This record gives sequence, structure tokens and C-alpha cells, in this order.
Amino acid sequence: MSRSPVRAAAWAGAGISLAGTGIALYNRITVRQLADTAVEVNEPVTVCVPARDEAARLPGLIADLRAQRGVARMRVVIIDDASDDDTYATAVDAVGGDPRITVLRNNAEPPTGWTGKAAACARLAESVVTPVLVFVDADVRLAPGAIAAAVTELRRQRVALVSPWPMQRAESVVEGLVQPLLCWSWAATLPIALANRSLRPSTSVACGQFLVFDTAAYRAIGGHAAVAASATEDLDIARTLRRAGQPTTLVAAGRLASTRMYAGTAELAAGYTRWLWSAYGGTIAGGAAVGTIAALAYWIPPWVAISGRGVVRRAGALGYAAAVTGRLLARSTETGGPPSPADVLAALAHPFSVAAYLLLWARSHRARGRGALRWKGRVLRSDGG
Repeated sequence: MSRSPVRAAAWAGAGISLAGTGIALYNRITVRQLADTAVEVNEPVTVCVPARDEAARLPGLIADLRAQRGVARMRVVIIDDASDDDTYATAVDAVGGDPRITVLRNNAEPPTGWTGKAAACARLAESVVTPVLVFVDADVRLAPGAIAAAVTELRRQRVALVSPWPMQRAESVVEGLVQPLLCWSWAATLPIALANRSLRPSTSVACGQFLVFDTAAYRAIGGHAAVAASATEDLDIARTLRRAGQPTTLVAAGRLASTRMYAGTAELAAGYTRWLWSAYGGTIAGGAAVGTIAALAYWIPPWVAISGRGVVRRAGALGYAAAVTGRLLARSTETGGPPSPADVLAALAHPFSVAAYLLLWARSHRARGRGALRWKGRVLRSDGG
């Protein structure tokens, strides 16, 4: 195990891990945490909620929206996007006659060239005349001051879009392996404080679960029509804004917002299969390059830490420790607090997390090649539509 190629690989992997940990530490220190400051928002705000087959999740969000404070001029529009369950009836019941909330029903399939979510968001935004437009997914849970805090951040930073990153809840082993990687993927690779000051589309980060727009800027780029066919419309709309010279910013919102994006292994696998093919430029070569770097940084170090000797073992131990530390720093950035025991266990399993992610990426590309991309009963084209 002391041969020079193995030694070189071990130190290279350790170096990549250490670099990621350094970036994660920088982000833990500098990324803004969305906080409930009890500031009153005086301008009108419209919150839009696209919902397809969300009868089980939507009542919780509606209760949270009804409990919002600091946004006296808030209205909410929910659209049941041709659901196969009781989303519409459940939503109407949960609204309880609250005059601030309107529930719409859409029975049509999305137009050609549109994803279902982009079409639903575009329809929700059609009649919005308020200066602030907020999109929230049905699986998000909000603290009472979340909307006011996010709108205050939008105006304080004078940007076109604020993306408050919710804490990703994981309630099964597989979710615990995969879901924290969403935040880690940017927290360990991109200095967010610098990226937020840039107009480079490649440095934008956004989470479609919770987006807060200046309505005029949103309309100036064509709204969701600009990303109609995108499999990752949240990231692409942020990039579109930056190309138009409009700044966007990411803040950590784990103290005020959380979500269980996918419930269980089957839903998680289906959800990632739907869109993960589009990562790294949507190419096999791009994904293979990222997979090679991931293997070097997150598989070789723990392997040689166990099976190597001397300096090789020490390099491997250093690399593995750095990877675990980077995971914990990223999770702390996301939640705004110290990692939980479950977070520590998930971080220790980081090599398996990376393996699960790469398997999901391969599965997504395979499904795309077979024309078998589906989500919530809809067949998706390989261009995302």
C-alpha cells in the first residue's frame, strides 16, 4: 500500500477534502442566517403555492401561512395542479374560509415545452400585482416570522431574488444519507458570500422550495416562461436573472423553514431520477468527471485509512476526517445550529452518501436514455418538459 501512485492518490484526495472543509468553514462563518427580527412588512406580498398530489402535506403549510405575522398585507394563492388525490378539497378545508387565501384548480396538463411545476407557477403569477412574489412548495414548514423575514432580506439586500435555503429534514436512513448532500454540494465548493456579490450565472444557488422575488424583476425576464422546460427551474431562473443583470442571493433559513423533500426510499429515488440527469451540464462526461473527483476525495482516503500503512494511512485518515468535518459544517450552516447525533452518524457515512448520490445520477441518466422519466404520474421529456 506504500507504492507511490497510492500515496499520491491518498494525498490528492486528502487535499481535495481539506479544500472543501475550508470552504465549508468559510460559509459557516459568513453565510447569512435568516432570522425572525419581528420587523413589520408594509408592502403587499403574494405567496404562491403549486400543489400536485399534496393532500397529506398541504394542510400543514396552510396552517403555517395562516399563522404568519409581520405581513399584514399578505395574500396566498394555491393551485391544485391536476392532482389525482384530494388536494383541492383538503386545501379548501384547511383554509377554513380565511379571506386571504384563494384555492384554484387546474385540470389541464402543462402546455408542450413546459414542465408541470413551471406551468403551475406561471399560472399562479399571472394575476399577481403585488411588488413581492413568493413561491413556497407544499412540503415546506414555516415559522410564524418566515415570510416577513424573507421579504425584509429581499429589500435589505436590494436584489431581484432571495432564496432562503430550508433545512432538509431526513426521517429515514436513506434520506439521511442523501438529503444533506444538497446543502453540502454548494457549502463545500462555493464561497457563498462572494457568490452573492457576483452576477456570474455559474455561481448562483437557489432552492425552489422557497423563493422570494421582486415582482418587477421576475416579470422583466418573462417569469417562469423563461425556464419553461427546465428540470431545475429554480437554479435556472436565478441564472436567467443574473444574465439580465439582476442580482440574486442565498441565505440559510433553517431556523425558520424546513422541509421533508422526499418521504422514504421509493419517493427519494423517483424524485432524484426525475432531474439529476441535468446536473453537470446534463452530460455523461461531466458526471463522470465529478464522479472521479468524488472517488478520489471521498473513497480512497477512508479505504487507505483502513488498509494502508504509515504515511499513506495518515493521509487517508486526514482526508476522511476532513470530509466528515466538511459535512458537519455544511449541516450546521443549513440548520443554523449544532449538528444532531443523527447528523454526526450521517457525516461518518459520507463515502456511502457519495455512492448513493452517484447511483441516483446513473439511474437518472439511464431513465432519460430510455425515455422513462416520470414524476407524479406525468411522463417527462428528456429536455425537462
